[in-house]
Amino acid sequence: MADVDIVIAGGGVAGLTATAIFGGAGFSVLCVDPMPPVTARDSVGADLRSTAFLQPAQALLQQAGLWDRLSSHAMPLDIMRIVDAGGPVAEPRLTREFESAELGEKPFGWNLPNWLLRREMVAHLNTLPSVDFRPGTGARSLLTREAQAIVGLSDGSRVRARLLIAADGRNSPMRRAAGVPVKTTRYGQKALAFAVTHPIPHANVSTEIHRSGGPFTLVPLPDHNGMPSSAVVWMERAPEVQRLAALDTAAFQIEMSARSCHMFGPLTLASRRTVWPIISQIAERMSAQRVALVAEAAHVVPPIGAQGLNMSLGDMRALLELAVAAPDQLGDAQMLEAYHHARHLEVRTRVTGIDLLNRASMMSAQPLRDARAMGLNALYALAPVRQTLMQMGLGARG
Repeated sequence: MADVDIVIAGGGVAGLTATAIFGGAGFSVLCVDPMPPVTARDSVGADLRSTAFLQPAQALLQQAGLWDRLSSHAMPLDIMRIVDAGGPVAEPRLTREFESAELGEKPFGWNLPNWLLRREMVAHLNTLPSVDFRPGTGARSLLTREAQAIVGLSDGSRVRARLLIAADGRNSPMRRAAGVPVKTTRYGQKALAFAVTHPIPHANVSTEIHRSGGPFTLVPLPDHNGMPSSAVVWMERAPEVQRLAALDTAAFQIEMSARSCHMFGPLTLASRRTVWPIISQIAERMSAQRVALVAEAAHVVPPIGAQGLNMSLGDMRALLELAVAAPDQLGDAQMLEAYHHARHLEVRTRVTGIDLLNRASMMSAQPLRDARAMGLNALYALAPVRQTLMQMGLGARG
């Protein structure tokens, strides 16, 4: 039976990031995932969503040695634009822009496609001598004792670890094996994720357009085939998403251009369309015996305000600080209790806040949409409130 400091279950963006972070800090790490990562844009199964790394997340990637690989592919997000198009006609009636220059010299964040993140992260892991990454092998069973976790793998082998980090998604088998319950909220929504090109440059502006059903968000990507390009997440109620996903390309382009209020001109589909369920979910605890829950194993939020993975990296930052401060206590009860207390209240607060924002974006009744626009206008008009909201969005605690 092999022995390592840390087993990381899950080889998505969160799991690969955790592997790089802890491997780079000198811990011996085994990362397993039953599915090999898809690292090419046009391959079957490629994750066509994108991730915006906000300032604190970028600093952690820099510390882990990942940022040098990613920076040349990243699009800076200088402005976060919120548009209310909730009037009787689908057109912008209120536009407010939150500028990163109000807070400092850096952008709010940097956006990268998820498939590219996987490609560059896997390449980086191959340079770390303390990391063993085994795509195609999953974590199948878990037995914990006071001093260790024994993880059974799908290839029939077992490994002993001082700490298991569960980064294996919203349906986390390791969370279930550890006996941690979750609370799940379903909205009857799904999201379409895809890439587009458009004639009007995005100018490093992330644009979130609210009408009903959920936001339509365009986030800057590098140019594609010589044209400005954006990643789109289009949230609607599930039956509407099913209808949209079934349209032929020409009909879909007409509908998505109308939903974008033509702010970037006519949109041209530049990738496949993928469909993702929208839920909120939070684990009752962030830890169990010899187990730390991170990312979607611990919390899931609708894709609003670039909070999802940035919350996940907040988990890893807190866990890393504790591990580095007392490496002899890695995975013990005191460390994991400290991790739970460091993260759970903040996570719960953010999940609740994003839940409220999503419900507001889903409003279909005209008086409620009018109230939403009035609320946005009032918040934006007060400079101290606006700046506090931006700081909280970047990860500062309120």
